[in-house]
Amino acid sequence: MPQVVDLTKALIAAESVTPARGAVFDVLAQTLSVIGFEIDRFVVGEEPDGPVENMIALRRGTGPHLAFAGHLDVVPPGDGWSSGAFAPEVRGDLLHGRGAVDMKGAIAAFAAAAARVEGPTLSLLITGDEEGPATYGTRAIIDRMTERGLKPDFCLVGEPTSDQRLGDTIKIGRRGSVNIWIDVPGKQGHVAYPHLADNPIPKLVAALAAIDAIALDQGNGWFQPSNIEVTDVTVGNPATNVIPAKASARLSIRFNDEQRGEDLVALIERTVALHAPEATVIARISGEAFLTEPGPLSDLVSDAIDAVTGVAAAFSTTGGTSDARFLSQLCPTVEFGLVNATMHKTDEAVALADLETLTDIYAEIIARVS
Repeated sequence: MPQVVDLTKALIAAESVTPARGAVFDVLAQTLSVIGFEIDRFVVGEEPDGPVENMIALRRGTGPHLAFAGHLDVVPPGDGWSSGAFAPEVRGDLLHGRGAVDMKGAIAAFAAAAARVEGPTLSLLITGDEEGPATYGTRAIIDRMTERGLKPDFCLVGEPTSDQRLGDTIKIGRRGSVNIWIDVPGKQGHVAYPHLADNPIPKLVAALAAIDAIALDQGNGWFQPSNIEVTDVTVGNPATNVIPAKASARLSIRFNDEQRGEDLVALIERTVALHAPEATVIARISGEAFLTEPGPLSDLVSDAIDAVTGVAAAFSTTGGTSDARFLSQLCPTVEFGLVNATMHKTDEAVALADLETLTDIYAEIIARVS
């Protein structure tokens, strides 16, 4: 039976800055094979967003099919670590290392839980590209499952959802995300002869002012209001006496389930066209908003948390996007995992006790599914 702390250490030690391939998948695959999982590893995609390694681990049982989803890739460690980011170290009651919380610890906990409990069909859907573009990650796993005729009844994503203590928060939805790039062309010229030039900056400023005035919605019972944020404005003009030839901006929109990505892109296109008809607008929709209404799955997870810890979990849709936005298209999906206080930070760390307790909770969830 895999020990959760040892497996977490082994996963951390396998350096896996996004996109992850190779050794870190070897560690997990070897562990899961020992406890009866069939392993399907595959690499897809080309540069610049690929290639990416993914894995579907399946152990057939009786009753419903519970999928656990997660990612082995991590963000770059950055500087200032007290010890090596990929040299796992226990200091006091904490295990330090990049990925300890987000989310190698949860993957290790589910593997350890699966070793304890048999019954339902279990799968682990593990990608090496969640922290990056996610072009060839979980979406490729979904395509692969469809080809194989695999469809889970429930999906649990092991993102670090807990806030103040383990078990206090379950994510039942996430806002959608779209990034938009606006380029307004002009005509370069001398500032003393503006009639011979065409300044793109006033057009861009007018368009951004109109966009900033848009109120998309007021939010609803589960989601905060959608928001549009200007994240970059660029002209790149080093001269004080030259009207530039181009002005650019970038937007980021986080939206709730009252909006759709394509509709928001069309809204921005129309708004920009009113002020800068010759502008180009390029958009990338990272994912749509989703909501798994409170019901059997969220109740099952919250009841398991309560049974193990006595904590009454709150349902939430806050935070950034996750791969649950894709998996929710397959089946009811919720997210639950470790305390998120140190994710993506220097000296990322997980409490040893939390790893053990999360294993107990995941084992309780598996048992209740069966």
